[in-house]
Amino acid sequence: QVQLVESGGGLVQAGGSLRLSCAASGGTFTRYTMGWFRRIPGKEDEFVAGIDWSGGTTYYASSVKGRFTISRDDAKSTVYLQMNRLEPEVTAVYYCAADRRYTHEVHRDVSGYDYWGQGTQFTVSS
Repeated sequence: QVQLVESGGGLVQAGGSLRLSCAASGGTFTRYTMGWFRRIPGKEDEFVAGIDWSGGTTYYASSVKGRFTISRDDAKSTVYLQMNRLEPEVTAVYYCAADRRYTHEVHRDVSGYDYWGQGTQFTVSS
């Protein structure tokens, strides 16, 4: 049973930075493409960033490109989302997800992922 546990949420001021972590257990992390999604109240789940199993392919939502960075540490079975120059509009619950298909394709839709964490909330105050 694959488990994903996010951490790092909280309260941060606009313009600040935050790093989210997602620790995986119970599976073969090195074969998983990992993604971050967010849920803003009243909106559909939105893809934020993804990284393939090799770390060589990444994708970002246009709204976060240049400000957010996804990375992975296979030795720790952890994927990170570094977020800089934060704005109140990115306040949401952030989820990490794992795609077990062992390809270089990074899906940008929720249907492309097999496992999900419980989410971590962070709020950007203005």
